[in-house]
Amino acid sequence: MYFRRVANCCINDQLPITKLRMMKIATWNVNSIRTRLLQVVEWLQDNPVDVLCLQETKVVDADFPRSQLEAIGYHLYISGQKSYNGVALLSRTPLAEVSMGFAPVLGVEKAGDFDEQKRVIAGLVGDVRIVNLYVPNGASVGSEKYDYKLRWLSVLREYLQALMEKQPNALCVCGDFNIALEDRDIYDPKGKENHIMASPAERQALQEVLDVGLADAFRKFTTEGDHFSWWDYRTNAFSRNRGWRIDHHYLTPNLYQQATSCKIDISPRKLPQPSDHAPVIVEFSN
Repeated sequence: MYFRRVANCCINDQLPITKLRMMKIATWNVNSIRTRLLQVVEWLQDNPVDVLCLQETKVVDADFPRSQLEAIGYHLYISGQKSYNGVALLSRTPLAEVSMGFAPVLGVEKAGDFDEQKRVIAGLVGDVRIVNLYVPNGASVGSEKYDYKLRWLSVLREYLQALMEKQPNALCVCGDFNIALEDRDIYDPKGKENHIMASPAERQALQEVLDVGLADAFRKFTTEGDHFSWWDYRTNAFSRNRGWRIDHHYLTPNLYQQATSCKIDISPRKLPQPSDHAPVIVEFSN
């Protein structure tokens, strides 16, 4: 069973089961919400998920295009910055305990300067705490940005460990992780061991994050390769399906048990001027 590899995971039948109504949570790196606003609105109208987690919104909070999303019934919680990064939660019901960054959980001293880049937002929908992440890309192996990425992931592990102590049974950690954890998550893994998003140090850092007690929802239902969530704009990567699976939903044991599907919707990637990422949707039922 998948959870045998998770070091600190509890045994499912020893945990109280969190009772869920049917729920769908999606994650999508939109690569600029203002550029992709109409695509997001239309996608939500066709796919009315309970919560949509956005990354790379690339806009300060005051300029976030709220009205069209609120008009179709979503409550917005945003943490953005100009031109870079930015995360948001769009929910059909109001969220509780919404927080931005590491500091509300770890304190300002431990968070350090990592909250200057807007990459973390979390909130409660019912009994489920959703953590929406935009993990740093890292630029290139061995660079200063690569070192920053590894240090950021170490702080993320502390952050999630603290959340797990508070709410061990119902945590969905999702977003753009900028890491393909396994070779089957890359169209051609040959020679990728020194490539950003697939280097051993990045994979190890992510595995240490998951060892707090999380497992990959997508791999519960799909074991084979050739399923990707990101395709480079260059070299006709999408039409050739030369992609990477770097957008994930990671779940605590009881949520993992109650997940009934996890799918990548590639239809928005086929549109004119799309994001280079596709939405990934996890569904739960009790």
